[in-house]
Amino acid sequence: MAADARVLVFDVNETLTDMGPLADRFTAAGLPGRLLPLWFAGVLRDGVALTLAGGHASFAAVARDGLCAMAADEGLPEPRRAADQILAGLTELPLHPDIPEGVRALRAAGFRLLTLTNGAAETTRAVLDRAGLTDLFEAHLDVNTPARWKPARAAYAHALDTANVPAAAALLVSVHPWDIDGAARAGLATAWLRRTRAPYPLARRAADLTAASLPELADRLNPPAR
Repeated sequence: MAADARVLVFDVNETLTDMGPLADRFTAAGLPGRLLPLWFAGVLRDGVALTLAGGHASFAAVARDGLCAMAADEGLPEPRRAADQILAGLTELPLHPDIPEGVRALRAAGFRLLTLTNGAAETTRAVLDRAGLTDLFEAHLDVNTPARWKPARAAYAHALDTANVPAAAALLVSVHPWDIDGAARAGLATAWLRRTRAPYPLARRAADLTAASLPELADRLNPPAR
């Protein structure tokens, strides 16, 4: 199935971007940097929970709520100010070192590239602008249009509609097994970027391809038919 893909849909947070430096923002705001993974997991949990309940809120709104709660628990006098200080760092996150080479290789091979994030498309553009990669993607999408967070089927359908291709012609690239699983259930091919030593969860649908870096994935994908 991956061999038929001509459109590649990229997750953004932790797939393209390295969120690790955001821990410094936590520290500067008065929160322990070790809370970063817990906060991000909570954002995904709460955003998806809203989708399951039939509601919707933006990544920024859910993320700010989580940070305000953490700041209050830590006894900070101005939780909202601390939250805003941390969130301002999202547009300054670096890309993983393998991303520029991999993106350029895939584009040179003829693949159409899009991004799809539970965050904000504007944040994606800001990050890619700094790396000079924005124009290599034909669209930067977020889940505010379908008002459904990934891994809801409607989120992936939004990317397919934008690219005007069937699911069989698209492949999702992500570090998140829950994202891989959701895309697979929506009919897309999938590629898991394995950036840690953690094994792929057996309860999830397996990825069609697994690679340790984006250039490795580019080497393994067949160029799309012209």
